[in-house]
Amino acid sequence: MITFVSPTLDYALLAPILIVLGGALIGVLIEAFAPRSARASSQLFITLATLALSLASLVRVRSGASTTAAMESVTFDGAGVLLQGSILLIAIISVFLLADLDNFTALAAALPGSDEERTSLQQDLKVTEVYPLTLFAVAGMLLFPVATDLVTLFVALEMLSLPLYLLAGLSRRRRLMSQESALKYFLLGAFSSAFFLMGIAYLYGYSAAVSFSGIHAAVIGGTGNDIYLLLGIAFLSVGLLFKVGAVPFHAWSPDVYQGAPTAVTAFMAAATKVAAFGAMLRIFYLSFAEAYWQWRPALIVIALITMVFGSLVAIAQRDVKRMLAYSSIAHAGFLLSGVIALNKSGLDASIFYLFAYGVATVGAFAIVTLVRDSAGEVTDLNRWSGLGKRSPWVATAFAGFLLAFAGIPLTSGFIGKFSIFSAAYESGSTAILITGVLSSAIAAFFYIRVIVLMFFKDPVEDGTSVVIPSVYTQITIAISAVVTFALGIYPTPLINFIQSTAQFLR
Repeated sequence: MITFVSPTLDYALLAPILIVLGGALIGVLIEAFAPRSARASSQLFITLATLALSLASLVRVRSGASTTAAMESVTFDGAGVLLQGSILLIAIISVFLLADLDNFTALAAALPGSDEERTSLQQDLKVTEVYPLTLFAVAGMLLFPVATDLVTLFVALEMLSLPLYLLAGLSRRRRLMSQESALKYFLLGAFSSAFFLMGIAYLYGYSAAVSFSGIHAAVIGGTGNDIYLLLGIAFLSVGLLFKVGAVPFHAWSPDVYQGAPTAVTAFMAAATKVAAFGAMLRIFYLSFAEAYWQWRPALIVIALITMVFGSLVAIAQRDVKRMLAYSSIAHAGFLLSGVIALNKSGLDASIFYLFAYGVATVGAFAIVTLVRDSAGEVTDLNRWSGLGKRSPWVATAFAGFLLAFAGIPLTSGFIGKFSIFSAAYESGSTAILITGVLSSAIAAFFYIRVIVLMFFKDPVEDGTSVVIPSVYTQITIAISAVVTFALGIYPTPLINFIQSTAQFLR
């Protein structure tokens, strides 16, 4: 006889996720029933209010004593709350950039170049569905780093991925490239999800459990078949490494970054990395820590190749969005150092790095939306020549974000890289340390090359100009720049807060 056990849910702890899902559903209702003229302002207000309310409820969760929110499926601890807070803050900054709806197609269902598309453009229609789609993706991202069983982890993975597949295809200009990028992202994402599911099956076969604690107990007990464990870790890692864009699962990144609307690229590049690395840190620190001799050598090799490959290939890029894509691949290699370190310093450094890198990434892509000609955004680096003479403030802000990516002192990137390489050194990963420093030096070359191009070359009169940013884009750039330099000049409060808060509870 089958006995059904009623699930025990702590709705107060789940409130940050439930609030975001509720806001997304309200957004769907607005799309269905509100007049078209009122949708953009209503959706923006609902989205920002939802994210702010979710962040406020997360502060309340932080002060609570309970940790298990949904039996063994969702666990709130210090590290999970910090990662969720980072996702919400990055999402709020990104929403201001998304609010400039002129970057999105007027009618998503219209074929590129069709009469229907031309008519919708003439009517100046706005695709306001981006707001509920963004909230659904944020809900998945919030669940991803606090999930403590493999089934919930997979549900969260799909919840964050499916809206991003749609958002990637909504660019207003270069519609065919945008749709191609969305299709590539979807197909490769489906393959990675299949690998992820296969990993879940092998780990269940190894431990007869899907919870992280059950897998950990099986690893300690050593009663299972180690072949299943190795295959499970390998297949599960494919799904996670795809999301963070690590080599050799990086092929989608440049094409999707280039083809997707730049505002979506900014959100995807920043928030997805926080969620994916959060989940990776939790599962490797909690479930696979005692089996590190099996997986650590392979992950070290992947980290080394990712750092070097991303830095070297970025040098050859002539498109600013592709350059930033390969830069993000290199940063994924740096962040893998925190997973490999497998110590408290690695956890603290990873959380700081993820937040600092995410904020700078949103700011950098916000700058990209401002450099345009009559056909839309100009991403050819040659046409950015002399940008500092055309618009000193825009060029200065972009240079600041590039210096943060390069890890130059007085920026958040320097503190992040110093922390994460220190953690790698503490764990004995000398190869990671040496390769990371050399890769950072290589990366600094192409970042500084762009700065030289902007400030020390004469502008070419080819129709390229810098548009006056909307108030929403100004907010995104201003917040990103302030946070980037504040964390570089005075990072102590945040570092101390992370050190006192970040921990994983089994």
